[in-house]
Amino acid sequence: VPLVESGGGSVQSGGSLRLSCAASGFTFIDYQMAWFRQAPGKERERVAIIGRDGSTAYADSVKGRFTISRDNAKMTLYLQMNSLKSDDTAMYYCAAWVCGTEKKYWGLGTQVTVSS
Repeated sequence: VPLVESGGGSVQSGGSLRLSCAASGFTFIDYQMAWFRQAPGKERERVAIIGRDGSTAYADSVKGRFTISRDNAKMTLYLQMNSLKSDDTAMYYCAAWVCGTEKKYWGLGTQVTVSS
């Protein structure tokens, strides 16, 4: 499996979690990476993206609370999530792709549940 997420769990509102996404089988540094999430009955939402050069962008709903980062040497993507809210409850997925190509991978997801 090219991408494997971990770090999800149950946490109280205001708490923190750090998600990890371990990559294998492809040239990690060539790929843009992102975290997506999907809650039951809702569309999948892109939470944060990080480019090959380390540039980042966030959904308005998580700005100032979440931080995306990547360790190219470890071939791992991270999502630090602070000040969690019940609205952050969802399955979180990591994705990797090369722009302009059909090279794209998805992880199987890790569940995050925030209780108020």
